[in-house]
Amino acid sequence: MVHHHHHHDHPHPGHDGESETPFRRNRRMMIAAIIVVILAVLACLVQISPGEAVVVTRFGNPVRVLTTPGLTLKLPSPIDNTVRVDLRLRSTSSGLHDVGTRDGLRVLVQAYIAWQVPDDPEHVRQFLRAVRNDPAMAAEQLRSFMGSALEITASSFDLSDLVNTQPGRIRLDRFESALKSRMNEQALKVYGISVRQVGLERLTLPAETLQATIERMRAERDTVAAQQSAEGRRAAAKIQSDADRDSREQLAQAKADAADVDAKSRIAAAKIYKEAYASDPQLYTMLRSLDSLDALIGSNTSLILRTDAAPFRALVDGPAAASSPPKGGKR
Repeated sequence: MVHHHHHHDHPHPGHDGESETPFRRNRRMMIAAIIVVILAVLACLVQISPGEAVVVTRFGNPVRVLTTPGLTLKLPSPIDNTVRVDLRLRSTSSGLHDVGTRDGLRVLVQAYIAWQVPDDPEHVRQFLRAVRNDPAMAAEQLRSFMGSALEITASSFDLSDLVNTQPGRIRLDRFESALKSRMNEQALKVYGISVRQVGLERLTLPAETLQATIERMRAERDTVAAQQSAEGRRAAAKIQSDADRDSREQLAQAKADAADVDAKSRIAAAKIYKEAYASDPQLYTMLRSLDSLDALIGSNTSLILRTDAAPFRALVDGPAAASSPPKGGKR
């Protein structure tokens, strides 16, 4: 009986299992509800990363622009959606453009432009509207702007401002500054894009411009050479003039000194002659006659002359006859 009674007690655990079913079901429903709530909260959370802006659109219309990094809430989709806009710095090249300078010459110029969308809501919305948040389209529009800006800016500069042998005359920094100012004004107004930097990547001269530039440089060098040559000629002329003056002065001084020496020598000779004549007139006369013969007759000279006339009397009659006048032709 005890055993049978024990057999009838078995249904009790079954009754306990039936009473636990609603609890387990409720627990599963609570977990599901929590998951749904978590998913709903996650759907309402927006993460803003550094270097980007998030535009919250409500039924397609932008209602908020979020630029501060962090978490924020929105209504779940499809009521609110988000569009992410890249605010990082980008770089675009203009390609090579043929532009004209102020002095009528052509030059090939290629520039780069560093740009980004500013982190203020107005320009973020403008960028979104103008290029549909497409950086490639924005870059294409900037290249188009750059072409016209290069043409207008180049017309305010001479070629010598861009290409020159004298570094002090090159004004590339002013060219880039003017280009940036013009680009930034247009890009910000039309596309909500801020131009951070503009620089020249490449500058090439077409054949005719290159020839004109070479001729201009040659003319400048010729001018410098002509100035230096003229200065050299002036210096040489001054040196020659000074030398001629010094030469004339030295020659005049030499002539004066020679005349002085000659006069003194003549005085000395006359004095010697006087003393010689005073001491022995006949010897003096004979020596003077011999001096005259020496001066008159060369080595190849043949003379036939009377010997009783001076100065040849001295050779026949001696000193006494030479000093006395002739007394006829016999002697």
